[in-house]
Amino acid sequence: MHRASGAFGALNINQRSVITTPYPQPDGDFTLLVTDWFKMSHKDLRKRLDAGYALPLPDALLINGVSKGLIFTGEQGKTYKFRVSNVGIATSINFRIQSHTMSLIEVEGAHTLQESYESLDVHVGQSVTVLVTLKASVRDYYIVASTRFTKPILDTTASLRYLGSKNAVYGPLPVGPTYHIHWSMKQARTIRMNLTANAARPNPQGSYHYGTIPINRTLILANAATMIYGKLRYTVNRISYINPPTPLKLADWYNISGVFDFKTMLSTPTIGPAHFGTSVFDVELHEFVEIVFQNDERSIQSWHMDGTSAFLVGYGSGTWNVSMRKRYNLVDAVARHTFQVYPLSWTSILVSLDNKGMWNLRSQIWSRRYLGQELYVRVWNDEKSLYTEAEPPLNALYCGLAKRLR
Repeated sequence: MHRASGAFGALNINQRSVITTPYPQPDGDFTLLVTDWFKMSHKDLRKRLDAGYALPLPDALLINGVSKGLIFTGEQGKTYKFRVSNVGIATSINFRIQSHTMSLIEVEGAHTLQESYESLDVHVGQSVTVLVTLKASVRDYYIVASTRFTKPILDTTASLRYLGSKNAVYGPLPVGPTYHIHWSMKQARTIRMNLTANAARPNPQGSYHYGTIPINRTLILANAATMIYGKLRYTVNRISYINPPTPLKLADWYNISGVFDFKTMLSTPTIGPAHFGTSVFDVELHEFVEIVFQNDERSIQSWHMDGTSAFLVGYGSGTWNVSMRKRYNLVDAVARHTFQVYPLSWTSILVSLDNKGMWNLRSQIWSRRYLGQELYVRVWNDEKSLYTEAEPPLNALYCGLAKRLR
């Protein structure tokens, strides 16, 4: 919740010296953190949720904490890297620069095919990196971020200033998409991995052929808004998550019973009343899992997975079924951590769970997570080894049923 009051920042991680980049070194590097802003304080927002009410639409958008007036200066003929992150708590955005095209080079740490875009959708929790070459005449140009899928549409501006400019920004703002869902979905499908580029390791990104790996297990996760005991809650497969008094990882590590149950949540949606629970899926280390996010609501969703990246292989309207696998991108889907799910639609990811631990899978829309739209994935095998999982740190807080272990 502190993010709503400005508790955010950028941590830019650059390539190691032994890793080549699939583009020339840019002449400059700018970071833009776009967030939604509420007149209500973070404490009042929390009180509203605790009382059982949804959050209102935000009151404004900000870039780097400022509503307008920021200036990013570059030189005509040179190329600059813009890192754009949506650090808001509720709202998808569209990003664009007046009279300039953007070449997408990176999405959440993965190099992409360098397609050109006039504007890009960036959903809650997502980050993109683009290259912009200053080819226009010397003056100032609008940098615009506007909300997506909201009524009314909110926008905020900054300025791209050419060195030597004596003309401030002028003219109408460049037009961006508003509610166009299929436009956004079509754009998302054009974002593909650069198979020959390197990422965190010297071997090419395309050397991992995820599309040839058999699926071991399928999880279908349906989000919903519902009422439990007369108050608004958000659920996944009819379960609204609550934190137990005992930390999940400590309960798992020390085999403390009664904290969570692998049978709390089913792996497919079912019909029935919603209820509270501590949802944990049990998955074996190195299993290759298909996760389908089913969104039967009229609002866009954004999901984040801790502990690993996943290949976002498919989007589609309506209800997912196994025949939808024919539409999957099994060659050059981008590996990322945050996945949008469009209204009345589905999104599929494929993930190799190679990182042992207790990992959170949650809505990136803060109000939904706060009111229960999250779960955990326990990735486990019976080997006790520091090569696969570290022991609890010495400063870990032992509470609940784990308190007696101290």
